Amino acid sequence: MGDYMTNEVDIQKIVAVSDALLAITDDVKILRNIAWEDHVQQEFFRYGAQRLPFVEYPKYDAAPVLERIAAVRKEIAEVPHIKKYASRIAEKLESSAYLLATRGTPAFFEHSKDLYGEPTNELENGSSTIIDLANHFDRLFDLVKHEDLGAAVEMPSVSAETLAQKMREAVDQMFGEHAPEVVMDPSLASNALAGRRRIAIRPTAQFNDKDVDQLIQHEAFVHVATSINGHLQPYLKILVEGHAGTTATQEGLAVFAEFITGNIDLDRLRRLSDRVIAIQHAIDGADFIDVYRYFLEKTDHPEQSFQNAKRVFRGGVMTGGAPFTKDIVYLEGLADVHNFLRLAVAKGKFDYLDLLFVGKLNIADLPTLKKLSELGIVAPPTFMPPWIMDKRYLLSYLSYSSFLTTFDSSLSSPFYEKIFDKYD
Repeated sequence: MGDYMTNEVDIQKIVAVSDALLAITDDVKILRNIAWEDHVQQEFFRYGAQRLPFVEYPKYDAAPVLERIAAVRKEIAEVPHIKKYASRIAEKLESSAYLLATRGTPAFFEHSKDLYGEPTNELENGSSTIIDLANHFDRLFDLVKHEDLGAAVEMPSVSAETLAQKMREAVDQMFGEHAPEVVMDPSLASNALAGRRRIAIRPTAQFNDKDVDQLIQHEAFVHVATSINGHLQPYLKILVEGHAGTTATQEGLAVFAEFITGNIDLDRLRRLSDRVIAIQHAIDGADFIDVYRYFLEKTDHPEQSFQNAKRVFRGGVMTGGAPFTKDIVYLEGLADVHNFLRLAVAKGKFDYLDLLFVGKLNIADLPTLKKLSELGIVAPPTFMPPWIMDKRYLLSYLSYSSFLTTFDSSLSSPFYEKIFDKYD
């Protein structure tokens, strides 16, 4: 265990730092503080989608939060066991406070980049960017959009209430007495949003057959599971609460869950890619109406296009140049989680697979959490999705995926190119 020692005093210090950080997270809830009132959408369509939305945000005083973070940093310095881990959290909470204090101004974008990055950020492979991945999926969707992929021509329409009922059945079966309430919330920018106590669904949303299981895997079996597991931790209670520092890994893990269970399709990947591309358009100067029209061309659905554009501009500047960049994390997180899991299997570090579910965390936190789990400070996860409980398919897939990364496709491409060129 190297320099890691533990005694009752150490545990008390760790608990104190964890509790202090957890208390601060409640004052920097980002999505809650950049939400739009319903009348913004109503007015947008009242003016024929020709006038930029007008959104006012109440003043946010970051000073008290920053003072509390400074005080926690002094405590962190006395707890070497979690110094790097806790310092990363403190840094993200600090950036979150600055973000909220600059809503509606160009400076908002700078803090958004600090928290979530931007589309031109490199992926971990160092040779491609998030926008490269988004454009890749977008091009692929254009190639197949007129092909028969096996789905019905008219995709089945599942109501929000039907989804809610299926979600209730799934969470009751998995979580029992810990199951969250499933409710309708018309204020959501997304179709669904999950927390430990409740899963909210936008009542006007419509879903297809893939969406139902996809949302159960994504929202319930990942987001709710990690929240409950964090809540059940005996000491490190900060693991119960998601914050900007955990967003990429949590969303990446949730999208990977869709992928590994066969509940994702190109339409879903297109939606995730479109968000990244739209953010880049806004960075390049597109205003809200431009981005709304971009989504309208993709969906031909005015309300959904407004909701998608709102995701890009909430908290930012309607005239462009300063968007909210959170939505890049879905593709970035998927790539990061996939690569981490692939390497964990290649190195035989199977214990890290379960460790991903002990609570809300970032992949960078795992070395510390692994040490703390060995010391009994972090408990094993109570709830995990079926694809982690039964790892047979996961390990088979990741083993093969790991091999493919060592395969130089350029050596074999001439062979395949000849096949496709036969009838060209």
